[in-house]
Amino acid sequence: MDAVVLDIEGTTSATGFVVDVLYPYSRARFAELLTERADEPAVARAIAQVRELTGEADADAAAVEKTLNAWLDDDRKATPLKTLQGVVWAEGFARGDLVSHFYDDVVPALRAWHTAGLALYVYSSGSVAAQRAWFASSPEGDLLPLVSGLYDTENAGPKQEPESYRRIAQATGIAPDRLLFLSDRPGELDAARAAGWRAVGIRRPGEPYFEQGVGDHAQAGTFDEIDISTSRSTS
Repeated sequence: MDAVVLDIEGTTSATGFVVDVLYPYSRARFAELLTERADEPAVARAIAQVRELTGEADADAAAVEKTLNAWLDDDRKATPLKTLQGVVWAEGFARGDLVSHFYDDVVPALRAWHTAGLALYVYSSGSVAAQRAWFASSPEGDLLPLVSGLYDTENAGPKQEPESYRRIAQATGIAPDRLLFLSDRPGELDAARAAGWRAVGIRRPGEPYFEQGVGDHAQAGTFDEIDISTSRSTS
C-alpha cells in the first residue's frame, strides 16, 4: 500500500462523542450563525444549498435552522449541514471548548504508518473544516502534520458512491489498488472496493455498525490488527 484513507466516526473515533458532544454544540449555535453571519461565503453557500435541497427558495433563518435540526435528528449526511457544523466546531476547537476523541490504538498507528512512509488521508462526511479542526485538536496535540489531504462529500462526493473514491484516487495521484480505506460502514467499503481500492472494515464494540458487521470485507477490531503490507487483519 502507498496510502491509507481514514473514515472518522466509528473508525478512528467514537460515534457517541460526535452525537453526544458535537451535535448538541452545533445545534445550540445554528441560530446565531444563520442570523448574524449569513453573508459569510461558507455560510451563505450552505444556506443556498439548504434552500435548494428543500425546494424552499425563500426559507428564512428560522426555517433553515428547523431543517438543519431535523437533519441532525435523522443523522442525515447533508453537505450544507456538515458545512455549518464544521464552521461551528472549528471555532469551538479553536477556543478550547472542544477536544476531539480518538480511540487509544489510532494515534500510535497513524504515527507508525506515517513514519513508515505511508501517506494518510481522511474521507469523512464531516466537512473539511471540521476534519481539520478535529485532527488539529486531539488530546495528543496537532495531528495535521500526519495528514496529506482531507476529503468530504463536497469535494469528493457521497461516501457510498464508487465515483467519489475514483475522484480521490485521481486527486492523490495514487493508483486505486495502492489505496487502503478503513471504515465501519459496509456500504462505504463496498463503494471503495468497486472503485478498485483495498478496504478493511473496522468493528468496534458499541459502535452503530458493530452488530451488522462489514460483509465479506477483511475486518479488524483495532488499528493494531491491520497489516498494511497485506491489507488484511491478523484477527
